[in-house]
Amino acid sequence: MSSQITTAFVQQYSNNVQMLSQQKGSLLRGTVDTESIVGKNAFFDQVGVATAVKRTTRHGDTPQIDTPHSRRRVSLVDYEYADLIDNQDKIRTLIDPTSSYALAAAYALGRAQDDEIIAAASGTAFTGETGSTSTALPGAQAITEGGTDGLTIAKLREAKEKFDSNSVDPSITRYIVVGPKQISDLLGTTQVTSSDFNTVKALANGEVNTFLGFNFIVSNRLSIASSKRLCLAYAMDGIKMAIGQDLMTRIDERSDKGYSTQIYVCQSIGATRMEEEKVVTIQAHEA
Repeated sequence: MSSQITTAFVQQYSNNVQMLSQQKGSLLRGTVDTESIVGKNAFFDQVGVATAVKRTTRHGDTPQIDTPHSRRRVSLVDYEYADLIDNQDKIRTLIDPTSSYALAAAYALGRAQDDEIIAAASGTAFTGETGSTSTALPGAQAITEGGTDGLTIAKLREAKEKFDSNSVDPSITRYIVVGPKQISDLLGTTQVTSSDFNTVKALANGEVNTFLGFNFIVSNRLSIASSKRLCLAYAMDGIKMAIGQDLMTRIDERSDKGYSTQIYVCQSIGATRMEEEKVVTIQAHEA
């Protein structure tokens, strides 16, 4: 056979586009209270804890009780994503990546929703009549780590105790958002013979998703500072997500760009912590 036969070798290319590993959209949107709004800012009114007065005399005056009111403000932020595909690109690549680009854009904006929820859970909430008062998450709602302990059973129990001590209705679904390392931490802090270990092992294997009353969600978008991952535990109605414009996708020709195909995706969203007593942050050391 000719030594020049290699020039006739055929190279075959796939006509499919494979999406690389990534979080496919939002993991947290379904875990918080979501409401559609109109306007730049939205205000959510709340009624606080009232106290009944004991009646001590016959025919006494009717007591006047001032029911406590409060308010939270959510400000919308806009996200958008756009990319162009020239017609010549489709010819040269032998594929049409339009649908894959649109999917990648939708995934990106879904992850942005998670970022807004995470930031709202532990960040500053804006309260008062005009939403001009800054309210931070109290230190009593934070489980800190001064050493090198990761996520432990003791920390989960402490978080559960905080919710229960705050009289958070147990019928409201509770969630905890952790990183992959924190699941490994739990497996390493329990004994093989304990019932806790068996539950955590099933959690790590995906057989169950609950432990100590919390629904677990594994996310890689939690912040980390000074080797401390900030995990979040919250009751479902403890965080509000406002939707001004839900995910909108447009695929159009751009006459000003040589009739290239433009993939455009946008959304207007915002989030706030609705009640400090329904959110707990947990620091976990992560080398």
